[in-house]
Amino acid sequence: MMASSSGASSGSAAMLRNSSSEEDLQQVMDTRKRKRMLSNRESARRSRMKKQKHLDDLMGQLGQLSKENNEILTRMNVTSQLYMKIEAENSILRAQMAELSHRLSSLNEIIEHVNFSSSTFESREDSAVPGAVGQLGDDFFMNPWNNANFHLNQPIMDMIMY
Repeated sequence: MMASSSGASSGSAAMLRNSSSEEDLQQVMDTRKRKRMLSNRESARRSRMKKQKHLDDLMGQLGQLSKENNEILTRMNVTSQLYMKIEAENSILRAQMAELSHRLSSLNEIIEHVNFSSSTFESREDSAVPGAVGQLGDDFFMNPWNNANFHLNQPIMDMIMY
């Protein structure tokens, strides 16, 4: 009987050992599972922090680029307004140049006409009968073109630069 009781007690000791080793194994697995869960949580937290930092960096970059964009737009508007002002001034100057060119052309035509008339008068005077100069009239010699302080034989120079 002893043998059977010792067999029963050794079986129960083996059961206790098996049960104890299963509990130990379960505790080891639970411990590993908790460590893995903690490690995963920590990794997820680091990942969220990294993602948030990246998002904050992108938001900062967006703010900086928006500021630079606004500065560029402001400079473009100022430059466009200056361009339009200068273009308007150039249009006025072109119109004035055209008017002055037209006036110069008219003055040169007048000078050519006066020079032609003057040379016609001189050729008539040379062929006139001596003593007949008084027949042309005294007011011809009082003509302002004859008393001007410039030479009628020289046309006005075109000083307009293109």
